[in-house]
Amino acid sequence: MKKQWVVGLAAVAMTGLALAAGPGAARKRAEASMLVTGDIMVAPDGSVTGYTLDKQEKIPQEVTGLVARAAPKWRFEPVMQDGHAVAAKAHMNIRLVAQHSTEDSDTYVIHIASASFGDYGAGGESMTYASRTPPSYPRDAATAGVQGTVYLLLRVGRDGKVADVAVEQVNLGVAGSDNELKAWRKVLSAPAARVAKDWTFNLPTKGAHMNDPEYVTRVPVIFRLNRNERPDDLYGTWQGYVPGPKESITWAKDDGKSADALPDNGLYLVNSGLKLTTPLDNG
Repeated sequence: MKKQWVVGLAAVAMTGLALAAGPGAARKRAEASMLVTGDIMVAPDGSVTGYTLDKQEKIPQEVTGLVARAAPKWRFEPVMQDGHAVAAKAHMNIRLVAQHSTEDSDTYVIHIASASFGDYGAGGESMTYASRTPPSYPRDAATAGVQGTVYLLLRVGRDGKVADVAVEQVNLGVAGSDNELKAWRKVLSAPAARVAKDWTFNLPTKGAHMNDPEYVTRVPVIFRLNRNERPDDLYGTWQGYVPGPKESITWAKDDGKSADALPDNGLYLVNSGLKLTTPLDNG
């Protein structure tokens, strides 16, 4: 049975969503999401022995309750070290989504949509930026009040240079028709993909990925009108958005993870971290 929580409109106060096509279209298309972070502890057999949530006092009770019901039943592939399964601890990012109830338009159904588990960038075991120029905010998008997140997939060679760039998903902070949303996704994704071609990276110097022949990494690129708004200011709040389709990339093996499970900023190696073997939201 899917683990979900039903709450009223007041509990899901969406921010950051512009209603380009009027409230009717927005109600039909828009979702709200919240990213919470923490740590998870796993036994040698892959069962969960415990977890913590960061800044739990800022997280709504319905969210902490949903995680409390789901997390103890998760199972992971055992972590192997020198041929033996060992206990492990990893940083986790959990993306929750609130959608309008099909039975009552004045309520939302909340569920865990995606998650990632891994200490990305820690201790030289992952990639870091050597040089990175951020994209310019497209003038048309800024004028129209369009915000969004472009999730890029990059294929990086042993020289630390980008060999391929692909747009995996674009989530928008604006509601509109299919054609309008498609156009705005292109407006935001084009400059992000263009500048990413010239980024360079420091490769892992130790760990399981040190000698990989190439690297595939996810990078969220944020277009936010309020440049002074910090991620800490948004933690524990519902952010309104319209999710874009996840594109299939021919040169990147699908690891089954959602691009938008990642927090703002940073870069994340594909196929790294703990591997979940059970559904996120099933009992």
